[in-house]
Parts: sequence; C-alpha cells; structure tokens
Amino acid sequence: MVTITFPDRETEKRALAFLLGRFSGRVLRSGEHLVPEAALEALADQNIPFTVKGKTTYEQQVAAIRGTASPSV
Repeated sequence: MVTITFPDRETEKRALAFLLGRFSGRVLRSGEHLVPEAALEALADQNIPFTVKGKTTYEQQVAAIRGTASPSV
C-alpha cells in the first residue's frame, strides 16, 4: 500500500470515482489515501494528478481499519 494525496477536492472526487470498484483502499481523516501500488499507474493513465507520500506503514493501515480512537475496555 502507498499513501497519496490529491492537489484539490475536485481532483480527489474524480479520483475516488475512478478508483471505486477497481481498487481497495482507505481514506484517512487527514485527507491522505491508502491505495495499492497498482492504483498509481491507473491514476496516471487517467491523467489524474496525485502526490506520493510514501509506503504506508503498518500503524497507518491499522489506524485506518480501527479508526482514530480505540474503544476503552
């Protein structure tokens, strides 16, 4: 998985519409997107601009699944 961002909200909407149903991924509250590496080539083929922030860490993946706060026990 790779962490990416988009330059503006309109581009982000266009990218999400394209990615939906083609690739799995997550959107973080920070506005970053976690997508598989194959999605990068697909976005580039569609001329959708994006910025790669780097490889997604294990902590980012877990936080995306769990949410920002863990429930108290």
